[in-house]
Amino acid sequence: MARNQKHPPSAACLSASMRDLGYSLETAIADLIDNCISAEADRIDIICDMTGGNPLVAILDNGKGMTEGQLLDAMRHGTANPRNLRSPRDLGRFGLGLKTASFSQCRSLTVISKRDSQVCGAEWNLDRIDAADDWILSILESVDLKGLPYCEKLGNHGSMVLWRELDRLMEDEAGDRRDEIVNEKLEAVRRHLSLVFHRFLAGEIKGSRITITINGHPVDPFDPFCRKNPATQLLPEEMIRVGNAEVRLQPYILPHHSRLTASEYAHYHDRSDFISNQGAYVYRNGRLMAWGDWFRLVPKGEATKLARVQIDFPNSLDEAWTIDIKKSRARPPHPVRERLRQVIAKIATQSITVHRGRGQRLFQEAKAPFWERYADHDGIRFLINGRQPLIESLSARLSPADRDFLHVLLDSLAASLPVEMIYSDYSTHPREINQSVLNESQVLERLKSLRQVLYGSGPFDSEGFLQIVRSTRIFEGHMEAAEKFISEALL
Repeated sequence: MARNQKHPPSAACLSASMRDLGYSLETAIADLIDNCISAEADRIDIICDMTGGNPLVAILDNGKGMTEGQLLDAMRHGTANPRNLRSPRDLGRFGLGLKTASFSQCRSLTVISKRDSQVCGAEWNLDRIDAADDWILSILESVDLKGLPYCEKLGNHGSMVLWRELDRLMEDEAGDRRDEIVNEKLEAVRRHLSLVFHRFLAGEIKGSRITITINGHPVDPFDPFCRKNPATQLLPEEMIRVGNAEVRLQPYILPHHSRLTASEYAHYHDRSDFISNQGAYVYRNGRLMAWGDWFRLVPKGEATKLARVQIDFPNSLDEAWTIDIKKSRARPPHPVRERLRQVIAKIATQSITVHRGRGQRLFQEAKAPFWERYADHDGIRFLINGRQPLIESLSARLSPADRDFLHVLLDSLAASLPVEMIYSDYSTHPREINQSVLNESQVLERLKSLRQVLYGSGPFDSEGFLQIVRSTRIFEGHMEAAEKFISEALL
């Protein structure tokens, strides 16, 4: 008969392995902020102090704090059973985040907490664990607490997580290069927190508005749905029941880049191009868990370029969504995937309509466009319009042989349209595409030449000429000058 034997893992080996679960600085700090929110904090201050000989990172909150017994539970690896029912405000799951996130960045983790004016503290040190090959936790006495940096910033209640021995933050660099690396990482932290906690920062989560600062600078919310822009489309919300819980899907169609202000465009494009940002944005209790993914239901592309779907689910569905320790991955359960597939099919049409709308208007506005779009059994193709007045005027002046050569030239130009290059540049940098680079004097000379080609020195149709000017697109951004030229030519 088999016999039972206790067979615990090596503390030194396991603690070393836990350092490499894949946390970055920003995901590690986000994991700690989850604990602050669960503790009902409304202010969280992140301090990265590189000034002394021992750099440190401190995360302070004004939450309800912990007693010594609660602190010891929090410092234990695997504090809670992930299958236990938890408060809707609880953003944790495994009871590992505090330790795994911290050890990914430092070798010394200290937690100080204050509740009912009583202060307690405890510390994990990986060097001590390695030496003893055992889980040796240091319980701090009052004399130890008094010597800790930033401990005086705790109010009547709250907690501070202190990272020291930051063996990974500076990447073994020193001097200016060290400061540059740290500043880059802190900027990544700011951007990450502004997105992941944007609904808390904006006060959208009832009773959970928070303020986050990094070295005294507030973190502003970043809304991935551009909801303040009136051109953003809010589509009907969908609701799916999974067991006894509700999952809500709220689709959005973002505005075409031409409908964004310069500041809005810079704000959104700075985060990555629209194609990379499309997809589902999965929120658990209001906290963003995963984003920019269609879960292999459809590939990313132009059809869904402006589409976003906000998905909300409660922490009671953590297991169904296969939430990982880092809270960076979430896979929707089957009923949600099937409904999401239907939603994507609807919003793809809307996204294409918005994205192509401006191009269609440009074709409609130009009474005699240079390009024509054909969609038939041969596929979609763009051809140069042989009936465009400039082309017709040139064609009428040529001999039959030269006229045939002109049409061969135009067909060759149309066939050589660099579609792939245009698609790549326009999808990633739409506002940098600029086909009109004329200065004021060049605009006037081109207008004179265009009038001479079409009408000679005789009278001309001002309205027809204006339509032709618009159709050429070389006067884009100079229509006031063109209208002034036409009005003065009529005098």
